[in-house]
Amino acid sequence: WDNADFSRGVGTTFYQEFPTLNTVKPPFIRDVEAKVRRYLRSSYSAAWTLKITWEKAPAYTARTDTRRTITYQAILTTDGFRSYVLMLYQEGGMQWDYTRLAATNVLIGYT
Repeated sequence: WDNADFSRGVGTTFYQEFPTLNTVKPPFIRDVEAKVRRYLRSSYSAAWTLKITWEKAPAYTARTDTRRTITYQAILTTDGFRSYVLMLYQEGGMQWDYTRLAATNVLIGYT
């Protein structure tokens, strides 16, 4: 996430918090729970979820090219005991030209 560069006024970041303990769960939360259950084959009921969206984010450094942007999301969710991160990328995958980035050891994801 640290290689996005919004300094040229291109791209936007949004976030939305979903505290869902003892409340009716919106369709988005039910979808997140279903994904966690499906991918991890475990029961899961979200108590809190945070959705962060980077829309049309240019790669660092934006001064070199603001035409190749990417929209992606990170969804952090927990039931109070276990926590998960879903990372979602626009259809077609990463659009940045990684050969123009300062670092050559590029990762999509987290370690």
